[in-house]
Amino acid sequence: MPDQPQNAADVRALVDEHDIRFLRLWFTDILGQLKSFSINAAELDDAFENGMGFDGSSITGFNAIEESDMVAVPDPRTFAVLPWRPTDQGVARIFCDIHTPERTPYEGDPRQVLRRALDRAEQMGFDTFNVGPELEYFLFKDNKSTEVLDEGGYFDLTTLDAGSDVRRETVLALEQLGIHVEYSHHEVGPSQHEVDMRYGPALKMADDCMTYRITVKEIAMKYGWHATFMPKPLFGENGSGMHTHQSLFKDGSNAFYDPDDQYFLSDAGKAFIAGQLKHAREISAIFAQWVNSYKRLVPGYEAPVYVAWSRRNRSALVRVPLYRPGHEQSTRMELRCPDPACNPYLTFAVLLQAGLEGIEKGYELPEPMEKNLYHLAPDDRKRLGIEQLPETLGEAIEITAESELVLRTLGEHMFNRFVEIKRQEWDDYRVQVTPWELDRYLPVL
Repeated sequence: MPDQPQNAADVRALVDEHDIRFLRLWFTDILGQLKSFSINAAELDDAFENGMGFDGSSITGFNAIEESDMVAVPDPRTFAVLPWRPTDQGVARIFCDIHTPERTPYEGDPRQVLRRALDRAEQMGFDTFNVGPELEYFLFKDNKSTEVLDEGGYFDLTTLDAGSDVRRETVLALEQLGIHVEYSHHEVGPSQHEVDMRYGPALKMADDCMTYRITVKEIAMKYGWHATFMPKPLFGENGSGMHTHQSLFKDGSNAFYDPDDQYFLSDAGKAFIAGQLKHAREISAIFAQWVNSYKRLVPGYEAPVYVAWSRRNRSALVRVPLYRPGHEQSTRMELRCPDPACNPYLTFAVLLQAGLEGIEKGYELPEPMEKNLYHLAPDDRKRLGIEQLPETLGEAIEITAESELVLRTLGEHMFNRFVEIKRQEWDDYRVQVTPWELDRYLPVL
Protein backbone atom coordinates (compact mmCIF):
# COMPACT_ATOMS: atom_id res chain seq x y z
CA MET A 1 0.00 0.00 0.00
CA PRO A 2 1.18 3.57 -0.67
CA ASP A 3 0.81 6.28 1.97
CA GLN A 4 -2.10 5.50 4.24
CA PRO A 5 -5.29 7.53 3.77
CA GLN A 6 -6.03 10.08 6.46
CA ASN A 7 -9.71 10.88 5.90
CA ALA A 8 -12.88 9.78 4.16
CA ALA A 9 -12.00 11.62 0.93
CA ASP A 10 -8.70 9.71 0.69
CA VAL A 11 -10.55 6.42 1.12
CA ARG A 12 -13.11 7.29 -1.58
CA ALA A 13 -10.27 8.09 -4.00
CA LEU A 14 -8.60 4.73 -3.29
CA VAL A 15 -11.89 2.87 -3.67
CA ASP A 16 -12.28 4.38 -7.15
CA GLU A 17 -8.62 3.83 -8.06
CA HIS A 18 -8.62 0.14 -7.09
CA ASP A 19 -12.13 -0.69 -8.39
CA ILE A 20 -13.30 -1.70 -4.91
CA ARG A 21 -16.82 -3.11 -4.88
CA PHE A 22 -17.09 -4.28 -1.27
CA LEU A 23 -15.73 -3.01 2.03
CA ARG A 24 -15.40 -5.28 5.01
CA LEU A 25 -15.85 -3.48 8.30
CA TRP A 26 -13.64 -5.15 10.91
CA PHE A 27 -13.70 -5.07 14.71
CA THR A 28 -13.06 -7.59 17.50
CA ASP A 29 -15.07 -9.08 20.29
CA ILE A 30 -13.83 -9.14 23.88
CA LEU A 31 -11.69 -12.24 23.24
CA GLY A 32 -9.97 -10.79 20.18
CA GLN A 33 -11.90 -12.79 17.60
CA LEU A 34 -12.15 -10.82 14.36
CA LYS A 35 -15.69 -9.83 13.39
CA SER A 36 -16.71 -8.45 10.01
CA PHE A 37 -19.62 -7.43 7.88
CA SER A 38 -19.51 -6.22 4.31
CA ILE A 39 -21.01 -3.12 2.74
CA ASN A 40 -21.36 -2.07 -0.87
CA ALA A 41 -18.90 0.66 -1.86
CA ALA A 42 -21.91 2.84 -2.67
CA GLU A 43 -22.68 2.91 1.10
CA LEU A 44 -19.26 4.31 1.98
CA ASP A 45 -20.34 7.94 2.39
CA ASP A 46 -23.13 6.93 4.75
CA ALA A 47 -20.74 4.73 6.73
CA PHE A 48 -18.35 7.63 7.32
CA GLU A 49 -21.09 10.16 8.11
CA ASN A 50 -23.39 8.05 10.27
CA GLY A 51 -21.65 4.75 10.97
CA MET A 52 -23.24 1.40 10.18
CA GLY A 53 -25.66 -0.05 12.72
CA PHE A 54 -25.62 -3.70 13.76
CA ASP A 55 -26.94 -6.00 16.48
CA GLY A 56 -24.28 -6.39 19.15
CA SER A 57 -26.14 -8.96 21.27
CA SER A 58 -24.53 -11.91 19.47
CA ILE A 59 -20.98 -10.52 19.79
CA THR A 60 -19.08 -12.11 22.70
CA GLY A 61 -18.76 -9.60 25.53
CA PHE A 62 -21.04 -6.96 23.99
CA ASN A 63 -24.37 -5.81 25.38
CA ALA A 64 -27.39 -7.98 26.11
CA ILE A 65 -30.28 -8.13 23.63
CA GLU A 66 -32.34 -5.42 25.34
CA GLU A 67 -29.62 -2.83 24.70
CA SER A 68 -27.87 -4.35 21.73
CA ASP A 69 -27.87 -1.63 19.06
CA MET A 70 -24.28 -0.76 18.09
CA VAL A 71 -22.72 1.49 15.46
CA ALA A 72 -19.50 0.65 13.58
CA VAL A 73 -17.59 3.84 12.72
CA PRO A 74 -14.84 3.28 10.10
CA ASP A 75 -11.33 4.56 10.83
CA PRO A 76 -10.11 5.87 7.45
CA ARG A 77 -6.44 5.40 8.37
CA THR A 78 -6.93 1.62 8.39
CA PHE A 79 -8.18 1.18 4.81
CA ALA A 80 -6.37 -1.55 2.85
CA VAL A 81 -7.14 -3.70 -0.19
CA LEU A 82 -7.29 -7.42 0.60
CA PRO A 83 -4.68 -9.10 -1.63
CA TRP A 84 -6.27 -12.57 -1.48
CA ARG A 85 -9.56 -11.35 -2.98
CA PRO A 86 -10.20 -10.77 -6.72
CA THR A 87 -8.71 -7.60 -8.25
CA ASP A 88 -11.77 -6.95 -10.45
CA GLN A 89 -14.52 -5.45 -8.30
CA GLY A 90 -12.19 -6.02 -5.39
CA VAL A 91 -12.55 -6.12 -1.62
CA ALA A 92 -10.99 -3.81 0.98
CA ARG A 93 -11.06 -3.79 4.75
CA ILE A 94 -11.31 -0.99 7.24
CA PHE A 95 -11.17 -1.21 11.05
CA CYS A 96 -13.99 0.35 13.02
CA ASP A 97 -14.50 1.91 16.40
CA ILE A 98 -17.72 0.79 18.04
CA HIS A 99 -20.11 3.46 19.30
CA THR A 100 -23.47 3.45 21.04
CA PRO A 101 -26.54 4.77 19.17
CA GLU A 102 -25.89 8.09 20.97
CA ARG A 103 -22.53 8.19 19.13
CA THR A 104 -20.40 7.86 22.25
CA PRO A 105 -17.50 5.35 22.29
CA TYR A 106 -18.75 1.96 23.49
CA GLU A 107 -17.03 0.87 26.73
CA GLY A 108 -17.03 -2.76 25.60
CA ASP A 109 -14.98 -2.06 22.45
CA PRO A 110 -11.40 -3.41 22.83
CA ARG A 111 -10.08 -0.65 20.56
CA GLN A 112 -11.56 1.91 22.96
CA VAL A 113 -9.85 0.22 25.93
CA LEU A 114 -6.48 0.71 24.23
CA ARG A 115 -7.34 4.30 23.30
CA ARG A 116 -8.03 5.07 26.98
CA ALA A 117 -4.66 3.65 28.00
CA LEU A 118 -2.92 5.74 25.33
CA ASP A 119 -4.77 8.83 26.59
CA ARG A 120 -3.32 8.21 30.06
CA ALA A 121 0.19 7.95 28.61
CA GLU A 122 -0.34 11.22 26.77
CA GLN A 123 -1.57 12.94 29.93
CA MET A 124 1.66 11.80 31.60
CA GLY A 125 3.69 13.47 28.85
CA PHE A 126 4.49 10.51 26.58
CA ASP A 127 3.92 10.95 22.84
CA THR A 128 4.07 7.36 21.67
CA PHE A 129 3.84 3.82 23.03
CA ASN A 130 5.71 1.68 20.49
CA VAL A 131 5.11 -2.06 20.38
CA GLY A 132 6.89 -4.78 18.42
CA PRO A 133 5.09 -8.14 18.79
CA GLU A 134 6.61 -11.36 17.45
CA LEU A 135 3.78 -13.79 16.69
CA GLU A 136 4.63 -17.46 16.22
CA TYR A 137 2.30 -20.02 14.65
CA PHE A 138 2.12 -23.60 13.40
CA LEU A 139 1.18 -24.91 9.95
CA PHE A 140 -0.69 -28.22 9.95
CA LYS A 141 -2.00 -30.34 7.08
CA ASP A 142 -5.61 -29.62 8.06
CA ASN A 143 -7.70 -28.18 10.89
CA LYS A 144 -8.73 -31.57 12.28
CA SER A 145 -5.31 -32.85 13.32
CA THR A 146 -1.84 -31.67 14.30
CA GLU A 147 -0.04 -33.46 11.45
CA VAL A 148 3.07 -31.37 10.80
CA LEU A 149 4.49 -30.50 7.38
CA ASP A 150 8.17 -30.80 8.34
CA GLU A 151 10.57 -31.71 11.11
CA GLY A 152 12.57 -28.51 10.81
CA GLY A 153 13.99 -26.48 13.67
CA TYR A 154 15.11 -22.93 14.34
CA PHE A 155 16.22 -21.13 11.14
CA ASP A 156 16.16 -24.37 9.12
CA LEU A 157 15.80 -24.06 5.35
CA THR A 158 14.96 -25.97 2.15
CA THR A 159 13.93 -29.60 2.71
CA LEU A 160 13.48 -29.10 6.45
CA ASP A 161 11.21 -26.07 5.93
CA ALA A 162 8.10 -26.99 3.98
CA GLY A 163 6.59 -23.57 4.64
CA SER A 164 9.17 -21.30 2.99
CA ASP A 165 6.98 -20.57 -0.05
CA VAL A 166 3.87 -19.92 2.02
CA ARG A 167 5.90 -17.62 4.30
CA ARG A 168 7.15 -15.70 1.28
CA GLU A 169 3.61 -15.23 0.00
CA THR A 170 2.46 -14.22 3.48
CA VAL A 171 5.16 -11.54 3.71
CA LEU A 172 4.22 -10.16 0.28
CA ALA A 173 0.54 -10.05 1.27
CA LEU A 174 1.34 -8.27 4.54
CA GLU A 175 3.40 -5.68 2.69
CA GLN A 176 0.50 -5.08 0.29
CA LEU A 177 -1.60 -4.43 3.40
CA GLY A 178 0.81 -1.73 4.55
CA ILE A 179 2.61 -3.86 7.17
CA HIS A 180 6.41 -3.64 7.24
CA VAL A 181 7.99 -7.07 7.78
CA GLU A 182 11.50 -7.29 9.23
CA TYR A 183 12.14 -11.04 9.51
CA SER A 184 10.59 -14.37 8.61
CA HIS A 185 11.93 -17.81 9.46
CA HIS A 186 11.24 -21.35 10.63
CA GLU A 187 10.87 -21.51 14.39
CA VAL A 188 12.08 -24.08 16.94
CA GLY A 189 9.15 -26.51 16.70
CA PRO A 190 8.34 -28.74 13.73
CA SER A 191 6.20 -26.84 11.21
CA GLN A 192 6.42 -23.72 13.42
CA HIS A 193 6.99 -20.29 11.88
CA GLU A 194 7.48 -16.64 12.72
CA VAL A 195 7.02 -13.49 10.65
CA ASP A 196 8.14 -10.37 12.53
CA MET A 197 6.47 -7.03 11.89
CA ARG A 198 8.43 -3.83 12.41
CA TYR A 199 7.48 -2.07 15.63
CA GLY A 200 4.95 0.77 15.55
CA PRO A 201 2.44 2.75 17.64
CA ALA A 202 0.32 0.45 19.80
CA LEU A 203 -3.09 1.04 18.18
CA LYS A 204 -1.74 0.43 14.68
CA MET A 205 0.15 -2.63 15.91
CA ALA A 206 -3.00 -4.09 17.48
CA ASP A 207 -4.79 -3.60 14.15
CA ASP A 208 -1.77 -5.13 12.40
CA CYS A 209 -1.82 -8.16 14.71
CA MET A 210 -5.43 -8.85 13.73
CA THR A 211 -4.52 -8.38 10.05
CA TYR A 212 -1.45 -10.60 10.45
CA ARG A 213 -3.44 -13.48 11.95
CA ILE A 214 -6.08 -13.56 9.24
CA THR A 215 -3.46 -13.09 6.49
CA VAL A 216 -1.43 -16.05 7.76
CA LYS A 217 -4.59 -18.17 7.84
CA GLU A 218 -5.81 -17.07 4.40
CA ILE A 219 -2.50 -17.76 2.67
CA ALA A 220 -2.14 -21.14 4.39
CA MET A 221 -5.65 -22.05 3.25
CA LYS A 222 -4.65 -21.33 -0.36
CA TYR A 223 -2.13 -24.17 -0.01
CA GLY A 224 -4.74 -26.43 1.57
CA TRP A 225 -3.10 -26.14 5.01
CA HIS A 226 -4.26 -24.85 8.37
CA ALA A 227 -2.42 -22.15 10.31
CA THR A 228 -3.04 -21.94 14.05
CA PHE A 229 -2.03 -19.47 16.75
CA MET A 230 -3.04 -21.94 19.46
CA PRO A 231 -0.42 -21.45 22.20
CA LYS A 232 0.48 -25.14 22.73
CA PRO A 233 -0.87 -27.49 20.05
CA LEU A 234 1.92 -30.13 20.27
CA PHE A 235 2.84 -32.03 23.42
CA GLY A 236 6.60 -32.13 24.03
CA GLU A 237 7.37 -29.23 21.66
CA ASN A 238 7.75 -25.49 22.21
CA GLY A 239 4.53 -23.54 22.15
CA SER A 240 3.87 -20.35 20.21
CA GLY A 241 4.61 -17.06 21.93
CA MET A 242 4.16 -13.38 21.19
CA HIS A 243 7.28 -11.76 22.61
CA THR A 244 6.31 -8.10 22.92
CA HIS A 245 8.93 -5.33 22.64
CA GLN A 246 7.85 -2.02 24.19
CA SER A 247 9.14 1.54 24.51
CA LEU A 248 7.81 4.98 25.37
CA PHE A 249 8.74 8.16 23.54
CA LYS A 250 8.65 11.74 24.80
CA ASP A 251 9.24 14.76 22.54
CA GLY A 252 10.45 12.39 19.84
CA SER A 253 13.13 10.76 22.03
CA ASN A 254 13.19 7.36 23.66
CA ALA A 255 12.06 7.87 27.26
CA PHE A 256 13.66 4.58 28.36
CA TYR A 257 17.24 5.63 27.53
CA ASP A 258 19.75 7.10 29.97
CA PRO A 259 23.42 7.23 28.89
CA ASP A 260 24.63 7.51 32.50
CA ASP A 261 22.88 4.42 33.86
CA GLN A 262 24.74 1.09 34.14
CA TYR A 263 21.92 -0.58 32.19
CA PHE A 264 21.36 2.48 29.97
CA LEU A 265 17.81 2.63 31.38
CA SER A 266 16.16 5.84 32.56
CA ASP A 267 14.21 6.07 35.79
CA ALA A 268 11.01 6.00 33.71
CA GLY A 269 12.21 2.88 31.87
CA LYS A 270 13.07 1.10 35.09
CA ALA A 271 9.77 2.02 36.73
CA PHE A 272 7.84 0.94 33.62
CA ILE A 273 9.48 -2.50 33.71
CA ALA A 274 8.92 -2.71 37.47
CA GLY A 275 5.22 -1.99 36.90
CA GLN A 276 4.86 -4.88 34.48
CA LEU A 277 6.72 -7.23 36.83
CA LYS A 278 4.67 -6.18 39.86
CA HIS A 279 1.35 -6.62 38.04
CA ALA A 280 2.33 -9.62 35.86
CA ARG A 281 0.31 -12.19 37.79
CA GLU A 282 -2.88 -10.14 37.80
CA ILE A 283 -2.74 -9.34 34.06
CA SER A 284 -1.77 -12.90 33.09
CA ALA A 285 -5.36 -13.81 32.22
CA ILE A 286 -5.31 -11.04 29.60
CA PHE A 287 -2.07 -11.87 27.77
CA ALA A 288 -2.57 -15.65 28.24
CA GLN A 289 -6.33 -15.93 28.14
CA TRP A 290 -7.05 -19.56 27.21
CA VAL A 291 -6.93 -22.88 29.08
CA ASN A 292 -4.31 -23.96 26.54
CA SER A 293 -2.15 -20.88 27.25
CA TYR A 294 -1.01 -22.42 30.52
CA LYS A 295 0.15 -25.62 28.80
CA ARG A 296 2.76 -23.36 27.16
CA LEU A 297 3.71 -21.45 30.32
CA VAL A 298 5.65 -24.30 31.94
CA PRO A 299 9.39 -24.56 32.66
CA GLY A 300 11.61 -26.19 30.06
CA TYR A 301 10.14 -25.00 26.75
CA GLU A 302 11.57 -21.46 26.48
CA ALA A 303 8.33 -19.89 27.76
CA PRO A 304 9.11 -17.75 30.82
CA VAL A 305 7.14 -18.31 34.00
CA TYR A 306 9.30 -16.61 36.65
CA VAL A 307 8.69 -12.93 37.39
CA ALA A 308 12.13 -11.38 36.96
CA TRP A 309 14.09 -9.38 34.40
CA SER A 310 17.42 -9.83 32.70
CA ARG A 311 19.61 -8.54 29.88
CA ARG A 312 20.68 -11.84 28.32
CA ASN A 313 18.72 -14.48 30.18
CA ARG A 314 15.71 -15.67 28.17
CA SER A 315 14.29 -17.64 31.11
CA ALA A 316 13.22 -14.34 32.73
CA LEU A 317 9.84 -12.77 32.08
CA VAL A 318 11.37 -9.51 30.87
CA ARG A 319 14.51 -9.12 28.78
CA VAL A 320 16.19 -5.77 28.13
CA PRO A 321 18.21 -6.14 24.92
CA LEU A 322 21.82 -5.00 25.32
CA TYR A 323 22.48 -1.38 24.42
CA ARG A 324 24.39 -0.72 21.19
CA PRO A 325 26.12 2.65 20.75
CA GLY A 326 24.30 4.81 18.23
CA HIS A 327 21.03 2.92 18.74
CA GLU A 328 19.65 4.90 21.68
CA GLN A 329 16.20 5.07 20.06
CA SER A 330 15.92 1.28 20.12
CA THR A 331 16.18 1.03 23.94
CA ARG A 332 13.27 -1.18 24.94
CA MET A 333 11.96 -4.01 27.09
CA GLU A 334 10.79 -7.38 25.82
CA LEU A 335 7.98 -9.15 27.66
CA ARG A 336 8.21 -12.83 26.74
CA CYS A 337 5.06 -14.33 28.27
CA PRO A 338 2.13 -13.20 26.03
CA ASP A 339 0.88 -15.66 23.45
CA PRO A 340 -0.38 -14.93 19.92
CA ALA A 341 -3.97 -15.97 20.67
CA CYS A 342 -4.51 -13.03 23.03
CA ASN A 343 -6.63 -9.99 22.27
CA PRO A 344 -3.86 -7.55 21.23
CA TYR A 345 -5.91 -4.44 22.08
CA LEU A 346 -6.51 -5.56 25.66
CA THR A 347 -2.99 -6.96 26.03
CA PHE A 348 -1.26 -3.76 24.91
CA ALA A 349 -3.66 -1.75 27.08
CA VAL A 350 -2.93 -3.68 30.31
CA LEU A 351 0.81 -3.71 29.60
CA LEU A 352 0.81 0.05 29.12
CA GLN A 353 -1.34 0.68 32.19
CA ALA A 354 0.87 -1.56 34.34
CA GLY A 355 3.99 0.25 33.13
CA LEU A 356 2.47 3.68 33.66
CA GLU A 357 1.43 2.61 37.15
CA GLY A 358 5.08 1.87 37.85
CA ILE A 359 6.14 5.31 36.63
CA GLU A 360 3.37 7.16 38.44
CA LYS A 361 3.97 5.40 41.76
CA GLY A 362 7.76 5.18 41.47
CA TYR A 363 8.14 1.39 41.60
CA GLU A 364 11.70 0.20 42.25
CA LEU A 365 13.20 -2.19 39.71
CA PRO A 366 14.88 -5.18 41.40
CA GLU A 367 18.34 -6.34 40.35
CA PRO A 368 18.48 -8.36 37.11
CA MET A 369 18.55 -12.16 37.35
CA GLU A 370 21.22 -13.47 34.98
CA LYS A 371 21.03 -17.07 36.22
CA ASN A 372 18.95 -19.70 34.43
CA LEU A 373 15.83 -19.48 36.57
CA TYR A 374 14.67 -22.96 35.52
CA HIS A 375 17.71 -24.41 37.32
CA LEU A 376 17.04 -22.68 40.63
CA ALA A 377 15.48 -24.76 43.40
CA PRO A 378 12.04 -23.55 44.59
CA ASP A 379 13.52 -22.53 47.95
CA ASP A 380 16.17 -20.43 46.19
CA ARG A 381 13.54 -18.67 44.07
CA LYS A 382 11.49 -18.01 47.20
CA ARG A 383 14.53 -16.63 49.00
CA LEU A 384 15.22 -14.30 46.07
CA GLY A 385 11.58 -13.15 46.06
CA ILE A 386 10.91 -14.46 42.53
CA GLU A 387 7.23 -15.08 41.97
CA GLN A 388 5.76 -17.41 39.35
CA LEU A 389 2.98 -16.78 36.85
CA PRO A 390 -0.32 -18.56 37.53
CA GLU A 391 -0.22 -22.24 36.55
CA THR A 392 -3.78 -22.49 35.20
CA LEU A 393 -6.42 -20.25 33.71
CA GLY A 394 -8.51 -20.93 36.81
CA GLU A 395 -5.81 -19.51 39.09
CA ALA A 396 -5.13 -16.61 36.70
CA ILE A 397 -8.71 -15.44 36.36
CA GLU A 398 -9.28 -15.40 40.13
CA ILE A 399 -6.21 -13.18 40.56
CA THR A 400 -7.47 -10.93 37.75
CA ALA A 401 -10.91 -10.78 39.36
CA GLU A 402 -9.29 -9.04 42.36
CA SER A 403 -7.24 -6.60 40.26
CA GLU A 404 -8.05 -2.92 40.59
CA LEU A 405 -5.61 -2.20 37.74
CA VAL A 406 -7.39 -4.50 35.27
CA LEU A 407 -10.77 -3.13 36.37
CA ARG A 408 -9.62 0.42 35.62
CA THR A 409 -8.08 -0.65 32.33
CA LEU A 410 -11.06 -2.57 30.95
CA GLY A 411 -13.87 -0.62 32.55
CA GLU A 412 -16.55 -2.23 34.70
CA HIS A 413 -18.69 -3.62 31.86
CA MET A 414 -15.85 -5.39 30.02
CA PHE A 415 -14.10 -6.44 33.22
CA ASN A 416 -17.20 -8.22 34.54
CA ARG A 417 -17.93 -9.88 31.20
CA PHE A 418 -14.33 -11.02 30.75
CA VAL A 419 -14.13 -12.57 34.22
CA GLU A 420 -17.51 -14.25 33.70
CA ILE A 421 -16.52 -15.71 30.30
CA LYS A 422 -13.16 -16.98 31.53
CA ARG A 423 -14.57 -18.53 34.69
CA GLN A 424 -17.03 -20.39 32.50
CA GLU A 425 -14.24 -21.58 30.19
CA TRP A 426 -12.30 -22.90 33.16
CA ASP A 427 -15.39 -24.62 34.58
CA ASP A 428 -16.10 -26.22 31.19
CA TYR A 429 -12.54 -27.52 31.03
CA ARG A 430 -12.09 -28.80 34.56
CA VAL A 431 -15.14 -31.10 34.44
CA GLN A 432 -13.88 -32.89 31.32
CA VAL A 433 -12.59 -36.45 31.53
CA THR A 434 -9.52 -36.48 29.28
CA PRO A 435 -7.81 -39.31 27.38
CA TRP A 436 -4.79 -38.84 29.68
CA GLU A 437 -6.92 -39.66 32.73
CA LEU A 438 -8.49 -42.69 31.07
CA ASP A 439 -5.10 -44.00 29.94
CA ARG A 440 -3.56 -43.46 33.38
CA TYR A 441 -6.35 -44.48 35.74
CA LEU A 442 -8.86 -46.76 34.02
CA PRO A 443 -6.62 -49.84 33.94
CA VAL A 444 -5.50 -49.58 37.57
CA LEU A 445 -8.32 -47.99 39.57
